[in-house]
Amino acid sequence: MIAMRICIIGGGIVGLATALQLRRRLPGAELMLLEKESTVGQHQSTRNSGVLHAGLYYKPGSLRARLAVQGIRMMTEFCASHDIAHEICGKLVVAVDKTEVDRLRNLHERGRQNGLKGLEWLEGAAIREIEPNVAGVAALRVPEEGIVDYRAVVQMMASNARSEGVALHTDSRVEHLVRDGAGWRIVSRQGEHTADFIVNCAGLYCDRVSALAGEARATRIVPFRGEYFKLKPEREHLVRNLIYPVPDPKFPFLGVHFTRLIHGGMEAGPNAILATAREGYQKSDVNLQDVWDAVTFPGLWRFVGKHAGMCRDEVLRSFNKRRFCASLQRLVPSLREDDLAPGGSGVRAQAMTSAGELVQDFEMIERPNALHVLSAPSPAATASLAIGGEIALRVESLLKSQN
Repeated sequence: MIAMRICIIGGGIVGLATALQLRRRLPGAELMLLEKESTVGQHQSTRNSGVLHAGLYYKPGSLRARLAVQGIRMMTEFCASHDIAHEICGKLVVAVDKTEVDRLRNLHERGRQNGLKGLEWLEGAAIREIEPNVAGVAALRVPEEGIVDYRAVVQMMASNARSEGVALHTDSRVEHLVRDGAGWRIVSRQGEHTADFIVNCAGLYCDRVSALAGEARATRIVPFRGEYFKLKPEREHLVRNLIYPVPDPKFPFLGVHFTRLIHGGMEAGPNAILATAREGYQKSDVNLQDVWDAVTFPGLWRFVGKHAGMCRDEVLRSFNKRRFCASLQRLVPSLREDDLAPGGSGVRAQAMTSAGELVQDFEMIERPNALHVLSAPSPAATASLAIGGEIALRVESLLKSQN
């Protein structure tokens, strides 16, 4: 009997987790993973805030909510069993004034519906006992959230995948996908491969990979750069763990916050501005193909039209440290502009519809010989093992339906 040949495209944390979960569900399959970079996990997987998200924000009943809650427990267990640095330190979501209290209560209820444990409503001195320098009239403590070394997670996943017989090919950007009978001929920069089934986990390029397979790009990846500052060492005492704002429903992103890093240091951010390259980590990074792809997409202009004020403010904040600091001072008023040192950045692979709406849930499309992950926003890193499990279940079901 010939083993089923499955090719995973994309060696980020979701692609690696998918390889591990496929191996468990389909032990007889031949598994191959193609990654365009020289090493795995070079983009969203390791260029993020390093937070273990518990699933507080997401619509109850959504795939994102279910996999987030399941995923943090799986990720925590994975880290503990492989001696990967992590800490369940909890976080505070803070209502800075009375106008935000109702939204915080709604968030509390949403977290409860999603199955989060130990949520605490805090006011007054109880808030300052946890975060002495925070400003707020109420706060929600989320004890299950934490911080982790995602780079170590990625490295361990890759090591485990190799030891379990997954063929990992780096420097293997996929350039063509050609239908070959019921399967595929996959042309990469390192040569050609054949597979009966492909799983597209290409992150920032997932829409382009799906187009190579003949799919229409009904949704488009629009890259948004998130920029961070770091607190100078002598001012890190201002924040103990994680401090987040109450999300503003008029603002399509979460807003700036404070994050303690697992190996020391404190980050503040990120903002959210349109990147001029899908891997545009610096303002000077420009990829003309990526720019053209974004500006010729009607959805982007509809998004800008709906959120013109926010877009303007984000650009101004990106170029003005004082404005960035003022946003952070809503949470920690004693923070000073001089307390902030340059930090890193990341790029979100934000899926957007032609109507200018952000795709809020995890989104996958299934075909008889392919599965494409077209939207995997935060908390995809935390939920990666759960996402991989969901993908493996769907692939198994698709393959069984053909027999």
